[in-house]
Amino acid sequence: MEKLDLLYQGKAKKLYATEDPDILWVEYMNQATAGNGAKKEQIEGKGHLNNEITSLMFRLLAKRGISSHFVKQLSETEQLVRKMTMFPLEIVMRNVAAGSFAKRYGIEEGTVLSQPVLEFFYKSDPLNDPFINDDDILALNLATREELENISAKAREINQALLAIFSSIDVKLVDFKIEMGTTSDGMIRLADEITPDTCRLWDEQGQSENSSAIEHLDKDLFRRDLGSIIPAYEEILTRLRTLEGDSCCGGKGNGNCHCKH
Repeated sequence: MEKLDLLYQGKAKKLYATEDPDILWVEYMNQATAGNGAKKEQIEGKGHLNNEITSLMFRLLAKRGISSHFVKQLSETEQLVRKMTMFPLEIVMRNVAAGSFAKRYGIEEGTVLSQPVLEFFYKSDPLNDPFINDDDILALNLATREELENISAKAREINQALLAIFSSIDVKLVDFKIEMGTTSDGMIRLADEITPDTCRLWDEQGQSENSSAIEHLDKDLFRRDLGSIIPAYEEILTRLRTLEGDSCCGGKGNGNCHCKH
């Protein structure tokens, strides 16, 4: 597979064409952003960590029957994905009140929600990605009713899978943002990435019942000026690799595994 013309450059990734019209070449960058790009910084090693983490996450989800655009990892910072026609929606699932949700409703951050909350935001940088409801989506023809029902069901299925995955490595999945699109044959699939850039992850390892302190393992460290994201992202990657221990590196369970599945 050969990398051809640059098709798109976002805040964290570059997308290139390949000789296969249905396959794109993705390169993860070291750039970190927050506040819709208002805060921006180059952080050495971030692209490598996000590529490794999201490649592993897509493989773990595939084992649970959840299909995505992921084809394979090529290098520390590159992967191949299926070309998708994307829905212009940020799909957010919340299990615990945090961030904008906690501020919007005046709820103490860390409050466990009585049920997972599914939200949609209209992907538009000029509009700062505003909140959008189901009727808005249908009225603006961003998705059909059938597509929206499919997207919603998949988002809830993905949430249950991610809750189980992160719980198994002593990490609380607070909330996450995903994107979806359709393949050339009309199938709706998970796309974009699943990384500490797009998930709120709180460390539960060694957390005592009497402690209310939150140890962030996500981009809130950058967003809120709480410290370097690199050790946190490395910790997430190290723990996730234990879940592939039986199949990585010839079954040796090598913590430094860089297998390309």
